Amino acid sequence: MGFDMKTRGIFSAVIICLLFCLQFCASGEEQYYAVFIDGQRAGYAVHNRGVNGNEVRTSDRVMMTINRMGVPITIATNETCIETAKGEPIGFEAMQDMSMWRTTMTGRVAADGNVSIVSTTGQYEQTKNFQWPAGAVMAEGMLLIQKEKGLAEGTEYSLKMFSPSLMQAAETKIRVGPKRDVDLLGKMVTLTEVESVVNMFTGAVKSVSYVDDEFNTLKTQTAMMGIKLEMVACDKGFAIQETEPTELLGKTFIKSPKPMKNIKAAKSARYKIRPTGSATDFKIPSDDNQKVKVMQDGSVLVIVSPAFMPGRTQLGYRGRDKEVLDALKSNRYVQSDDEKIKELAKQAIGDTRNAAEAVRKIEAFVGNYIEQKDLSVGYASAAEVAQSKQGDCTEFAVLTAAMCRAAGIPARVVVGVAYVDEFMGNKDVFGGHAWTEVFIGNRWVGLDSAFRGSGRGGYDAGHIALASGSGELEDYFGLLFNLGQFEIEDVKVLR
Repeated sequence: MGFDMKTRGIFSAVIICLLFCLQFCASGEEQYYAVFIDGQRAGYAVHNRGVNGNEVRTSDRVMMTINRMGVPITIATNETCIETAKGEPIGFEAMQDMSMWRTTMTGRVAADGNVSIVSTTGQYEQTKNFQWPAGAVMAEGMLLIQKEKGLAEGTEYSLKMFSPSLMQAAETKIRVGPKRDVDLLGKMVTLTEVESVVNMFTGAVKSVSYVDDEFNTLKTQTAMMGIKLEMVACDKGFAIQETEPTELLGKTFIKSPKPMKNIKAAKSARYKIRPTGSATDFKIPSDDNQKVKVMQDGSVLVIVSPAFMPGRTQLGYRGRDKEVLDALKSNRYVQSDDEKIKELAKQAIGDTRNAAEAVRKIEAFVGNYIEQKDLSVGYASAAEVAQSKQGDCTEFAVLTAAMCRAAGIPARVVVGVAYVDEFMGNKDVFGGHAWTEVFIGNRWVGLDSAFRGSGRGGYDAGHIALASGSGELEDYFGLLFNLGQFEIEDVKVLR
């Protein structure tokens, strides 16, 4: 039916957070780790640091396998940081390999700080340049700072950590804790506790690592989406042995307090949301389709009222708003300049010059165009979906956005949760979902080609947005930080 928990994007975002944790390692030899989700083996990680003259290469690889309603999905992510012995950036490489989807990035940092990047997703290659973030470090630079600050209890400091996978730097706060006896798969070892808080643009990820006197991380713990993630140092044989994939999809469903029959016909829905546990950075964005208010009792009131689609708007954006102009650009996931996508956009809209009519035609076209609707696709870009005609809600969303942009209509990909009466045995639940918003008549209007194709009707008041963007990996951190961090206490539907 085109509905899933967005586990591909979330899962990849989780791996990147684990890669941040691995930067604490300093060993020159390979160090393997077993990765656990809620105590169950889910994969492994391996760290390697090599020195050749004045060049230091630090590589971190994470491989994990999960089940999505019985469908196994494996993701492998590898990052290599290339630096001088003084921790100065030279370049980096990053690779993410998911079912039916692979992306690579290679970057080089010039003496003047200009960064040149080549990224490849499937058959699509893109080059870009940007300026290295002032003061940002990678693995070796971070290690040198750690050694300078030491492991005395109470030591606190901040640094800016650059992620090759995200191509951006994140402010990171470090606090050294006490020495503790730590269980390493049955072996007790005395290690120093180190807490790190990585501040992403959508929230903060907190992790606790346990390091030895040589600054090698032997155990790391972090919580995301209401689940506990752990990495524990071990030998290679134990790390890579085959495991039974853990079921991640069902862990992030949100129960509706009451059934919402025929939600597609509702004018609006009012949700009372309660942050749970240690959710200190819980945020839900306001936009043209939903308004958010934080109440005195700590709850969050979200009113979703789908924006009205204006009837007489000509194709083509003529304004100067940077956010809207960015939503017209082609990128590595939403390739609106791809010839196949441009051809499909023309096929969908025909000779219409009315923007509202055009987007409705595109929404319906994509809803029917993707023939094989399943959970087996890792994460495909719009150009790949145009060729394969396969996927679930992510693939619907990126193809819809790309075709709209190709037609001159600003579009963005939205991730959040959506209500369904029933999904694979789960009744009256909200699950992670992706859809599209287009800018028409000075407002963002929701489209949902996945729900349209399944007969659900499209975007409606049963959608709660948590983040939006261009289908890039970092967009999923909005889900990463919020799923498992709230419950819906009450809902009122206006018809």
